[in-house]
Amino acid sequence: MKLYIANKNYSSWSLRPWLVLKHFGIAFDEEQLLLSGDGWKERIEKISPTGNVPLLVDGDLKIPESLAIIEYLNDKYPAKGIWPSNRVERALARSAATEMLGGFRALRSNAPMNLKASHPGKVPLELVARDLKRIERLWADLISRSGGPFLFGSFTGADAMFAPVAARIRIYALPVTDLAAEYVDALYALPAFQEWLAAAIAEPWVVEDDEIETIIARREAASGL
Repeated sequence: MKLYIANKNYSSWSLRPWLVLKHFGIAFDEEQLLLSGDGWKERIEKISPTGNVPLLVDGDLKIPESLAIIEYLNDKYPAKGIWPSNRVERALARSAATEMLGGFRALRSNAPMNLKASHPGKVPLELVARDLKRIERLWADLISRSGGPFLFGSFTGADAMFAPVAARIRIYALPVTDLAAEYVDALYALPAFQEWLAAAIAEPWVVEDDEIETIIARREAASGL
């Protein structure tokens, strides 16, 4: 199997299935397709049917989209425990992952993942407060059921889906409850996350469109400031 990913510093969607593969000890090759440079979009479009990464290739099969990749890995390696074994917990895990897939757009658009950066105070709280409140409540509900440290006790695909949210909370020093902060710490302490983080910090590339200064400038231009 091969997983195509983008820049580790910026690509939150690439991080998610990569964490699952690494944490659960599934052998794979990876190839990085950068989000910058001449013809970068064309290079991705030649490989990925959606023109996006991540993309998992297993033999002749091409699977785009983070959550679909995680589901495929769960089906191929059922003994790994990528989703909780209990039917109810598994349903809750998939529900949380799907909410992450389509939700929290204010947080995602105003606080881009940038693992090398530290930007406290650069994201106006009023723009992301509603998303943070929902995230805190969701995490608290699940951890209170499981006892932690992860959403369902041990690490699952649901935690992989929320790892980039944890990164955003730390990068921008967003205020969250003590329980949410402890969950962020648990994700950061995960060996697979630490491996990705070290590689992200070592990357030399800068993608200006994903830097917070560019996001702020676009927002101010749109508001006429």
